[in-house]
Amino acid sequence: MKSDRTNRVSIINVLLIGLLLFCLTGCSMFSSVVEEDPSAEIDSDLVVVGFSQLGSESLWRTANTASIQRALTKENGFFLVFNNARQKQENQIKAIRSFISQRVDYIVFSPVTEDGWETVLLEAKEAGIPVILADRMVNIEDESLYTTWVGTDMQEEGEKAGRWLEEYMQAHQRTDEEDVNIVVLQGTPGATSQIGRTIGFNTIADRHENWNILEQVNGDFTTAKGKEVMQLLLKKYDNIDVVVSQNDDMTFGAIEAIQEASRTVGVNGEITMISFDAAHEALEMVDQGLINVDIECNPEQGDKIAEVISKIEHGEEIEKAYVIEENVFTQKNVKEYLDTRTY
Repeated sequence: MKSDRTNRVSIINVLLIGLLLFCLTGCSMFSSVVEEDPSAEIDSDLVVVGFSQLGSESLWRTANTASIQRALTKENGFFLVFNNARQKQENQIKAIRSFISQRVDYIVFSPVTEDGWETVLLEAKEAGIPVILADRMVNIEDESLYTTWVGTDMQEEGEKAGRWLEEYMQAHQRTDEEDVNIVVLQGTPGATSQIGRTIGFNTIADRHENWNILEQVNGDFTTAKGKEVMQLLLKKYDNIDVVVSQNDDMTFGAIEAIQEASRTVGVNGEITMISFDAAHEALEMVDQGLINVDIECNPEQGDKIAEVISKIEHGEEIEKAYVIEENVFTQKNVKEYLDTRTY
């Protein structure tokens, strides 16, 4: 293992120095790839990890990236090669192939979508490089192409939202005969979070004949798109009771659109707002009553990834999946978490 790592590190050092010289000539092609100083020699005792993040589309994603970067530091025994795929699968595939050519020790990536990974993951397997999926999953027949997954239970998050709405309707004495009209702002099509939260919420919604999902629209996990699609939905439907927004950033845009349409939202409003992720800014809105409930999707996954790599390094058995714990936030409990929230 040590001799193999020494050889790999030598190759990486050469590639990184070459990359530095290449970038200094004015080419920005790989400007987002290397986080560490590429001119520095890598200690052969360090575990080299190539990490491809799908992008920086949201507050949650930024926090998730920061968590992994904090955990995989030189002080903790790692050398991190970082790539921002900017929401494009082709960029991630290029990054993974670059990691393979650099002969990193581990590849960590959060897939933009679930499909289309078989070929590049097979290449990583044939190169003998363990692959750890972070946050999102891949849809492949051969699960041996990745080593393990660290993330949150997206389907359970959707079910939590549905169960909360059940209890909310009961508490407000909304009978089964009274229609509940719902619109859903979905995230990037094909993403694990979009798939899981949709399936989870719909599983609960199917129990209630009076829950009418008027429309499910792609809001692309961004504030701008969330506002745009919410404006269209408000023009199309004048009877919206509930908005289910599959991340906080879309929620911010949706709330803007609702308020600009002279409608009210939240605890004392006409429209009930259900959100996901539970970033600090959104939790402040929960406290203010603009968001009724926020289902946490915990981005703090870096320590678990570092722990899993350490286990593999020491020859210990690992599980195929590690689920990060999460919470549900309403006005009743949110104050106790606001001051200590790290993202």
